[in-house]
Amino acid sequence: MIIGVPKEVKDHETRVGLVPSAVIALREAGHRVLVQAGAGAGSSIPDQEYADAGAELLPAVCDVWKHADLVIKVKEPQPSEYGCLAPRPDPVHLPAPGTPARADRPACSLPA
Repeated sequence: MIIGVPKEVKDHETRVGLVPSAVIALREAGHRVLVQAGAGAGSSIPDQEYADAGAELLPAVCDVWKHADLVIKVKEPQPSEYGCLAPRPDPVHLPAPGTPARADRPACSLPA
């Protein structure tokens, strides 16, 4: 699986979806990891740490979205990223605990 990590673009969000140690674990499990250059800057993680962990650095955010099977972000996709979404099934975003689920979606019917 190809896993992508774009830089967060939501206002005042400086975290990053994966840290280098997670990249190492994913690579060891056989996955390919794409990280947008500068994605870790807000968390004081330089690109070189991602490269040393085995991630491939890509300069453009749309390249990360276009080539990844799974995109890992801290926050939900922002309107400025919508044009980067590949024509694939809907992305999954799990809201933070305590965040109400969208009312227009049916409740989960899977057994607990």
